[in-house]
Amino acid sequence: MARYTGPKVKLSRRVGVPISDTPKHTAKRQLTAPGPHGFRGKRPKPYGIRKDEKQKLRYHYGVLERQFRRYLREAGSASGNTGEALMQILEQRLDNVLRRAGFARTIWASRQMVAHGHVLVNGRKCDRPSLAVQVGDVITFKEGLHTLVRENMESLAGHIQPGWISVNPAELSVKVTSTPTSDQIPFDVNTNLIIEFYR
Repeated sequence: MARYTGPKVKLSRRVGVPISDTPKHTAKRQLTAPGPHGFRGKRPKPYGIRKDEKQKLRYHYGVLERQFRRYLREAGSASGNTGEALMQILEQRLDNVLRRAGFARTIWASRQMVAHGHVLVNGRKCDRPSLAVQVGDVITFKEGLHTLVRENMESLAGHIQPGWISVNPAELSVKVTSTPTSDQIPFDVNTNLIIEFYR
């Protein structure tokens, strides 16, 4: 199986930044390099710097290498800045929208919700975490998942939703109101280095 199923904190330690907003990932002691003493070894070369930047983005959104390359090609053929187009494509994935809305604690939890068929997009069941949501789409849940979603929202009290989605906590629904812009994406990454990596 290609998808990584091991400890997720190890991924944060590997790239040196928290790839999830949970305390387990954001704790300072977890951002040291792998190994008993956090030894980094030699100074990173330009190739390694660009590769780490690409891996940060992949781990944060939970996509495979082949998926990521496809998104990059799609962003390259779009009009405007390729880096911004890539971030918009990744942000508009269904599993990411659920995470940004505060309905799931991590990208892996939101992915599981979708894959198990608990999520409805415009009233229709969707089990594809990679679905690209469009402006005007409304995302809801089947009744059997309402208790879990409410517990997740309580555990994420104070979570700030981005301006491109509108969340209705009473109905447990989220509506996509606009396309995300670069200043609405709460994950800092240098897309120029990623584009250079694939050239």
